[in-house]
Amino acid sequence: MDKIASFTVNHLTLEPGVYVSRKDRLGRDGSVVVTTFDLRMTAPNREPVMGTAEVHAIEHLGATLLRNDPQWRDRVVYFGPMGCRTGFYLILEGDLEPRDVIDLVTRTYQGIVDWQGEIPGAQPRDCGNWHDSDLTLARWWARRYLEGTLRDIDDAHMSYPD
Repeated sequence: MDKIASFTVNHLTLEPGVYVSRKDRLGRDGSVVVTTFDLRMTAPNREPVMGTAEVHAIEHLGATLLRNDPQWRDRVVYFGPMGCRTGFYLILEGDLEPRDVIDLVTRTYQGIVDWQGEIPGAQPRDCGNWHDSDLTLARWWARRYLEGTLRDIDDAHMSYPD
């Protein structure tokens, strides 16, 4: 079997950033493009991974904020965690590059930092593991990503390393 694209990225040198993981053409004529972004929050294999409770909280908050964003709501396909717990995937409709979404990602993570009150969907009726959620740690990780990566992001942190 062929190795999937995400397993060809050198995780030994990958740093936090916003990367294009893949672009897919959909529809009968291939006219619809969706872009998958790798929102890498930690340096794989060199920094601690996020715990499931904070990942779960970021997932609920991020998905809610993105799907309510007035500019992007109709283009959001998916937001969810990587299995390795070093970041999230954001899938958007359109043939996009990291610079196109930095403002959206920054607003989303600022929204997580600023979140007050209950986490959306963190109730037994709404979620299959509603109690595994930690807003305090989610806000800490979001602040770390904002301050350490998003606010002063450069081209090196928007292109996968060789």
